[in-house]
Amino acid sequence: MLDNGPVSTESNAEPAEPAAATPVEKPLPPKRVWLLAAIAPVVFALDLVTKVIAVQQLEGQPPVELFGGLVYLSFLRNSGAAFGMAEGYTVILALIACGVVGFILWIARKLRSVGWAIGLGLVLGGAVGNLADRIFRGPGPLRGHVVDFVSVVEPYGAFFPVFNVADSAICVGGAVIVLMAILQRDYDGTRVEKKSAASPEKKA
Repeated sequence: MLDNGPVSTESNAEPAEPAAATPVEKPLPPKRVWLLAAIAPVVFALDLVTKVIAVQQLEGQPPVELFGGLVYLSFLRNSGAAFGMAEGYTVILALIACGVVGFILWIARKLRSVGWAIGLGLVLGGAVGNLADRIFRGPGPLRGHVVDFVSVVEPYGAFFPVFNVADSAICVGGAVIVLMAILQRDYDGTRVEKKSAASPEKKA
């Protein structure tokens, strides 16, 4: 009999690939609604107090010059939106403000981002501050004129529209929200990842 040599015990089958590891989901950050709830009342209170002082001290008085003319305290009653825009649409602006406040309160239950909490807190406090003017000041509910009293460089908005604390808070809060969007940070604490379209592989 011929010796065919040692019999190979190796299998021709390819080795099995290791099982893919199950991705572990990162835990979500804690809820930040408390931060929004802390910022909004502070903004509203600051806006309310400064408006009360402005009515008592500035109404009917000439502008007060501060910082060598860089800032003027000039009393105005504004029937429009922030910085005097959309005058004559007081009722519509009041309803829009109500919608903004309702929307912020609705998404607050899912709020987990510090940046979004700060931005929305500033916007909410400013929106409520100006909305309070539209509801409770003359000439009537939802038609009230907003108290503005800060003018820069020139009195009475000759260089830039006269504004108040609420207007400033809304603008700063809006800028923070835009920054969060640029950084791809969502209000619920997640991060929006940009998916690059991969080119399909060509089969040989």
